[in-house]
Amino acid sequence: MSDVPIYPNFIPLDFNLKEALHPRLSLTTDGVSEFTFSGLYLFKDRYNYKISRFCGEKNSGFIISGKQPAEQAGDCKKFFLTPCCAPDREILQDLFANHDYWKNISSSVLEPVQAELENLGVVFTEDRDNFDYLYYRKDLAELAGKKFHKKKNHVNNFLNAYPNHEQKPLNAQTVPDAVKVLDKWLENANQNASLREDGDYKAAKEALDKFEVLPLKGSVFYIDGNPAAYCAGESIAQGRMFVVHFEKAIEEYKGLYQFMNKAFAASLPSFFTYINREQDLGDEGLRQAKMTYRPCDFVKKYKGVLS
Repeated sequence: MSDVPIYPNFIPLDFNLKEALHPRLSLTTDGVSEFTFSGLYLFKDRYNYKISRFCGEKNSGFIISGKQPAEQAGDCKKFFLTPCCAPDREILQDLFANHDYWKNISSSVLEPVQAELENLGVVFTEDRDNFDYLYYRKDLAELAGKKFHKKKNHVNNFLNAYPNHEQKPLNAQTVPDAVKVLDKWLENANQNASLREDGDYKAAKEALDKFEVLPLKGSVFYIDGNPAAYCAGESIAQGRMFVVHFEKAIEEYKGLYQFMNKAFAASLPSFFTYINREQDLGDEGLRQAKMTYRPCDFVKKYKGVLS
């Protein structure tokens, strides 16, 4: 942590801070998808992240200052994140004086300080649009039972239509093929208004460019020898969860997303109890799609505003 300055000083979040951030963030227990080094670093430009740290009487941790992009609701409002724990009251009061709200507060960070801060006028609300969706890894890997009947049909139809398919680990040899998939995905998204362009192309591309030095794992999927899809993510919540950060496929192959979801879950080690498939950001179509996989729980996140 010594490379990160003490609050109130901030520095831009850059790759040189990996060794300072990754070990500490790996110890967090809630499984908030954004609170990994990769999750923060890959979106540093989008949110203009800057980082500081605090060393209080009881706790120590990081503070990340950010700003909503112009195209998002909120009129470029400033927010701060505290991935490890809440800082002392005096620091929080100062942060509220310089930011519009406290974002992505996890349950373990909120619970010890909620009563005290509510007495000081901080209002906490559930941020449903940012809840992470949790699934049992075994459920996604097997798609057993009536509740997954439609998903299993999609997978079976894919297997029948494309018998010559292959799954390979995402590594130095297969990353160029994943880049081909990503570029084709962007091309299709730009041409088809019905496809959701979620603004993560730059982050996804940098994740592939730096794949060998980021703590990411993934798979590339081929049909008839041609790259057709890939996914990438990492271990979180002290190894209980695997979070899928990126999942891209060429749309012409029907059922490919469903097959990739199942095949990748099956390829993960069994010590991962859960798969975290991140949030829906309030997109109703995405919310409906995530709900069809029957989440077993959510990683709840809260928003704090000083009234």
